[in-house]
Amino acid sequence: MAQDTLEPLQFHPILKSRIWGGEKLHTLLHKKTSDQNIGESWEISDVPGDVSSVAHGSFQGWTLSDLVSRFKGEFIGQKNFHRFGAKFPLLIKFIDAKADLSIQLHPNDKLAKERHNSFGKNEMWYIMQADADAKIIVDFNKKIDVNLYEYHLKNGTLPSVMNCEQVTPGDAFMIDVGRVHAIGAGVVLAEIQQTSDVTYRLYDWDRVDDQGNPRELHTDMALEAIDFNLPNNFRRDYKKTPNHPNPIVECPYFNCNYLEINNKTLISNIYDSFLIYICIEGDLTVNFNQNKWELKQGETILIPAAVTSFEIDTEFAKLLEVYV
Repeated sequence: MAQDTLEPLQFHPILKSRIWGGEKLHTLLHKKTSDQNIGESWEISDVPGDVSSVAHGSFQGWTLSDLVSRFKGEFIGQKNFHRFGAKFPLLIKFIDAKADLSIQLHPNDKLAKERHNSFGKNEMWYIMQADADAKIIVDFNKKIDVNLYEYHLKNGTLPSVMNCEQVTPGDAFMIDVGRVHAIGAGVVLAEIQQTSDVTYRLYDWDRVDDQGNPRELHTDMALEAIDFNLPNNFRRDYKKTPNHPNPIVECPYFNCNYLEINNKTLISNIYDSFLIYICIEGDLTVNFNQNKWELKQGETILIPAAVTSFEIDTEFAKLLEVYV
């Protein structure tokens, strides 16, 4: 296939060691690594310094940035190219929290642009695996204003006013910018977010690094970014109708559908956008132009906008379908 004809694309995962990371990205999702404490697998990334490269096929070795620059609207969709230019708008991850992550939040587009020349970081979580009694932290457990927040921050009692949600596989959450949150120990999840690596840590459980130093906190920067008045709509209920896209999140930054397929299905891309499929259970084959791409649990594939029709062949697979 000539390099002027776009096709489905799979990328090399970018694995990140984290102080809170574990082994499940290797043991459960089969990421190839001998490193310890792997907390994140960046599946599709255009973050500077961590740009994904194509793993195989006609475009092997091309970076995500190369593809957007070369193909523009054919790759990400004409409306998306007009909106974002040559910057890919989403970052796709798997996360394994062996220990609690820091209590944190992310800034909105305006603040992130001013401070970091970055997108903001709206994100959603889909729980893939959870140990017994595993929890996440989302928002506060009572009405909090800035004075009460600063009191608990100063006294190291912030966890006492945080809202904990017990989680099981299939649970989904929307984490808006400005919403305080943390992934709890024993959770493996898929994360869909804007292309941003900007995080403001508020509280880190008094942990220290290998040199005995506490991790950096960003409490001053977070004060302007925090939103104390967000609605209680972070947990997302959704249908699970087989062989049909079931909306989980629809927002200006991305859309995510739950898709459970148990047969050979022709997919038509009607969105003027790239499509991303995250395999959360089972396995499948993507068929296009007499070529095949295998996708297993814990793997991700990107369908360029110019690929408007393709086939998914599976006996059983659960997918997240993502587009902008």
